Order: sequence, then C-alpha cells, then structure tokens
Amino acid sequence: MKLSDKALFKTDAYINGQWVAPSNQHTFSVYNPYNQEIIADVADLGKKETEEAIKAAASAFTSWKKKTASERSAILRKWFDLMTEHKEDLGKILTLEQGKPLPEAIGEITYGASFVEWFAEEAKRIYGDTIPGHQGDKRIVTIKQPIGVVAAITPWNFPNAMITRKVAPALAAGCAVIVKPAKNTPLSALALAELAHRAGIPKGVLNIITTQKTNEVGETLTSSPIIRKLSFTGSTTVGKELIKSCASTVKKVSMELGGNAPFIVFEDADIDKAVEGAIASKFRNAGQTCVCSNRFFVHENIYDQFTKKLSIEVKKLKIGSGFEEGVLIGPMINKDAIHFVDNLIQDALSHGAQLIEGGKTSNSNFSIYLPTVLTDVNKNMLVFEEEIFGPVIPIFKFSTTKEVIQLANDTPYGLAAYFYGRDYALIWKVAEALEYGMVGINTGMISTTVAPFGGIKESGFGREGSKYGMDEYLEIKYLCFGDISVD
Repeated sequence: MKLSDKALFKTDAYINGQWVAPSNQHTFSVYNPYNQEIIADVADLGKKETEEAIKAAASAFTSWKKKTASERSAILRKWFDLMTEHKEDLGKILTLEQGKPLPEAIGEITYGASFVEWFAEEAKRIYGDTIPGHQGDKRIVTIKQPIGVVAAITPWNFPNAMITRKVAPALAAGCAVIVKPAKNTPLSALALAELAHRAGIPKGVLNIITTQKTNEVGETLTSSPIIRKLSFTGSTTVGKELIKSCASTVKKVSMELGGNAPFIVFEDADIDKAVEGAIASKFRNAGQTCVCSNRFFVHENIYDQFTKKLSIEVKKLKIGSGFEEGVLIGPMINKDAIHFVDNLIQDALSHGAQLIEGGKTSNSNFSIYLPTVLTDVNKNMLVFEEEIFGPVIPIFKFSTTKEVIQLANDTPYGLAAYFYGRDYALIWKVAEALEYGMVGINTGMISTTVAPFGGIKESGFGREGSKYGMDEYLEIKYLCFGDISVD
C-alpha cells in the first residue's frame, strides 16, 4: 500500500499532543483481515497511560471550553478540510486494517468528515432560553455548558466515522475527549489524530489510547470521577457492563448497541426497488454493520418473485480484496466472525431452511464468506434472534400486516427497520407501529449526518448526528435572577 502522505501511518498512541510509546515497550499486532498479514505493531497502553490521558484532558478542558464557539468552529473546519484532502490515504489505511472495499472505505471517510463539518457549524448554534418567570421579581434563563471530559469507545466496523460522530460534537461543545478505538482497527484513529494535530486542536483536547487491554483501560475510564460522559458503540452485552461501571460515578452515557433490523416487503411494493434496497442495506461492509437488515419479511404473494430477483442480483456481487477493482464484498473481520455466521446458517439449515445462494466461505480465500440467501426460514431459528453481522439474507414469509409487525417487533433490539410499500395509509401505520429508533421507508440507506442516529429498547439510548447530537455533550444550567424591581 502506497500513501501519498506516509506521516499518516502512525503506530504510537496520542496523548497530550504527543506521540506516546508504552512505558513497558509492549505492542500488539494489527492484521490485514484479507490475508492475516501483520500490518503494524501498535502501542499497547494500560492504566498508567490512560490516567495520564485523563489528567491531560482535564487540564486541556479548562482552556478549550473558554474558547469562543467561532474559534472552536474554525479549528474543526480545518480538521474537516484536512480529512477531505487526505481521503484517499485515509481510505487506504481503513481498507488495509478493516477489509471493506476501497471505494466504500473512501465513502466512510467522506461520511466521517461530514460530522466534523456539521458540528463545526453547530458549535455556533448552542442556544439557551429565556423563560417567563413564576414571580414578578424573578427572571429565568437557561444556558448550555460543556459536560466536561468525555470518553469514547469505538468499534472496528466503522473505524473512522464512529470516531468523528462522537468526537466532533464533543469538541464543538467545548469538551476534551479520550478515544479508545477497537484493537482491530487503531490505525484509522491515529491517522485522524495526526490530522487533528495539524488542524491545531490543542494538546490534551483529543487523546487516542491504543490497547488490547480492553478491561483494564475501560475500567480506568469508567471509574474516573474526572470523566463525566461515556459514549459507546458496540455490542449490547458490553454496553450493559459499561452502564453498570459508570453508575458508581453517575456519568452521563450514550449507547449505540446491537440491532436486529427487519426488512419488510409488502405486496404492493416495487419489487425491483425493494431488491435494490435489500442489496444496499445488507451487503455494505459484508453485512458487518449495526443497521444492516437482519430479518427479511416478504408477503406470501410476492415471496417467490422477490426471492428469484434477489438471487440473481446476489450472484453478481464480486468478492475479493478491498483493493481489487469492482469488489463489493470483502473479508470478514476475523475467524471468529466467520464461525459465528456459519453456525447461524448451519442451525437454519438443520431446522428446515433452504440454501439458495452461498452458505460457505470462498474457495479462493477463507476470510470471505459468500453472499448467502436462505428461504423457508422461521422464528425458531437463530437467524431470527441473533444479530447476524455477516452477508446473509434469511427470508421469512408473512400474510398480514398485523402478523409482520408482531414479527418485526419480536426482539429486544430497536435500532433500525426498513420496509417497502406504496399505500401511504399503510406506510404511516407501519412506521408508527415499528419499535425502532430509525425507520427507512422505500430505502435501504438511512445514515446521514443531518438525521438523529440511535435506537430504543436494548439497542441503546442517545442520538448522534443532527442538531440533537450536540445535546449529548452539554449540560443545561438554569439561572434564576431575583430581587428585580417591577416599578
């Protein structure tokens, strides 16, 4: 891999504006998921360095919060400009460590940068209120202030955008941030830190802790009284543990957790567009996204027609290295992910499902799981209950609207849902009945900077992006002015 700017390839952590090697000289290896080759050995930090980052962030917060909104906005805008300028290199680093096709990776860079641009603008729109007083000599005002030092724990599937979606609003609000990226994909985080440094983000305002000591570093972050907010994207199981850990210091938390997204195709849907939406929603990042469609419910009268057209399109999907031209399906992140997906498929087949396409790893590369279509699926199979997180489409059959709404909601998760239909009375009914934080109607792609991203139920709480994303990093303070003469 050739980078135009080799300085973006960093292997040391970033604390207090400095590139930091671990005090014990320990490192961990980062692997290319396509061929399992070692890409780099990255600093493996622990409790000591994490405490140093917390101290640095606390010190930096006192001055960063005092900057005007326009000053913070200008620095964030420089960061956005640098990300845009270097999107090709950032995309290459992302593909190398995560595996997704390069055009998709560059698309993630653009998406990630859009949060920096958006919150650079929103920094100047943090408004308070004046409220009619309850007594004649009282005046009531509310102001919004940054919550303090923020910890962000981010996943491997979107190693760029999941960082900017948290860091940008936090910095715009006036907070200082400590990021712990996933151990599979730390290089993208470090490249972002290099560009943030060049943009003029002051030392200590942004810190990157690279580590494979997940529990040790996580406990240090959650137990610290200095950290006032934790933002996490990842599994529901881990999210629940983090919530418990944050309870001891009553931190504000936001959680973007697991999903089990339904994709419903009603009888009156445009089948061709529904197939197109299914492909887009399911196979992005080889199915390794939290908002990927997970369970496909198709009306019995169009079931065969939809399945046939979908299978034809699935066959066209090119697999291979993310650096190969035209590839749409890259590798899974690791062997455990492959085994998990394969176990779900084998369970479905053992309980009567029919395999239409895929169902195994590629003969040419065992890191790639072939795009898979299953029919005759029922709710007693694991593919109904589990978040698949792989390139698998299990297709369920339904007959009534009431039935499919019950099936779609029959899960503890509530992140994203999708459906296709043309009866607008039905559209409103279904959209309101689905127990999900986000609903795509006649579209399989819903993620955008300007809309609030987040779930309900065990998919978490809090919203990222949009005008609501800033509120996660602000506290509302109420000011009551008394003894005001009414003469």
